[in-house]
Amino acid sequence: MSLSRPCGRSTSGHHLKAAGGGFIINTTSDAARNGASGGAGLYGSSKAFVHNVTRGMAKELIPFGIRVNAVAPGVIETPFHERYSTPAQMAAMLATVPQGRLGTPEDCVRAFLFLASAALSPYIIGQVIEVNGGQLMP
Repeated sequence: MSLSRPCGRSTSGHHLKAAGGGFIINTTSDAARNGASGGAGLYGSSKAFVHNVTRGMAKELIPFGIRVNAVAPGVIETPFHERYSTPAQMAAMLATVPQGRLGTPEDCVRAFLFLASAALSPYIIGQVIEVNGGQLMP
């Protein structure tokens, strides 16, 4: 399994080309589409970059049998939120999720496993799978 940060052609692409193919799964965020908030504009911008570099890498690497996609988590219950988000902030975020619950790391893992599987996602190239309980719908 090759989970990577956006890396261009100098790292993951070379060893996967030598192996005859594989996959790269980038991690982005729903902040790429909504611009983030609370002073996190640069974070949202960096995640928008990941969205776009995923598509560019996908076009560049699929001729070598390398599938490139991304997972974009929404609000996920993590130690980050436990430490930096107030209960009021968490309640406000929860109110924007139609499913009525915040995501868990396990919710995200399922998307990564799906994209990693050549049996389940062989024709999915350059896509961003949003894991957000319906908070944002393309």
